[in-house]
Amino acid sequence: MTRVELYGTPDCPYTRDMREWLEVRGSDFEEYDVETDREARERMRALVGAQRTVPVLVQDGAVVLIGWQGRGCTVSE
Repeated sequence: MTRVELYGTPDCPYTRDMREWLEVRGSDFEEYDVETDREARERMRALVGAQRTVPVLVQDGAVVLIGWQGRGCTVSE
């Protein structure tokens, strides 16, 4: 079974749009709020390096998308 993870923030409209897209597709995914979940933020940084843009979509441990349709929100350090 494919493991899908969505890293984002509740205030980012692009995180919301990606979440809705995943839900419409019927995808089973785990969502992480990188503003409040320090461990999730560290996992995301390990995957994307210095990139601070959300949403980040990860499938089976590999980054599939950063941002949504060319747009994203910047996460503070």
